[in-house]
Amino acid sequence: MSLSPNHGPRRDGLRPELVVIHYTAMADCEAAIRVLCAPEREVSAHYLIRRDGQVVALVDEALRAWHAGAGEWRGQGDVNSRSIGIELDNDGASPFAAALMDGLEGLLPGILARWEIPAHGVIGHSCMAPGRKIDPGPRFDWERLARGGLALWPAGRGVSPLDPGRFRADALAYGFPDVEDALLLAAVRLRFRHGMRGPLDGRDCAIMAEMAAHMRA
Repeated sequence: MSLSPNHGPRRDGLRPELVVIHYTAMADCEAAIRVLCAPEREVSAHYLIRRDGQVVALVDEALRAWHAGAGEWRGQGDVNSRSIGIELDNDGASPFAAALMDGLEGLLPGILARWEIPAHGVIGHSCMAPGRKIDPGPRFDWERLARGGLALWPAGRGVSPLDPGRFRADALAYGFPDVEDALLLAAVRLRFRHGMRGPLDGRDCAIMAEMAAHMRA
């Protein structure tokens, strides 16, 4: 039985093929639980992980939780019907607690195995909703998840020739939405080069070429 009433059936026979990572951007976990379980708020997630690493199950994985909102990934919308949503107890500005990250690393393998979701299916809310969402934000340690085979991170450190058209094609092949250039670059950098500023460069191009290659493998 789901703790949160904010859910429904997955639509059109869809099943989870993504895991979307969020942060709560709230003062504490109890406040987040109240919001995620309030019918009038119409928002939820499948799991919430406390700063001490405790996992709170809110919605059964087989059901459609209301966590992603408007956006798309790999050219497809209704991300709620195609994903598992995980909220992390973090205010959006602070480092993620070590125990929280331990809890996430303990939770993800089972989800990925149950639904046969590959590592490239673990994305941030900001990835599927550029310009609208920034979570899990620049403090989230994607590289750590990748070391455990739970996400992707670039292995190479090189640069590619500056080619805006190729960068866009590779970013869309990886999964990012077809948004205007500045938003696309910001979304890619928030995921892979947080803190980087300035115009598109050869490192951005190399990263997306590598990520797109994973999708073609």
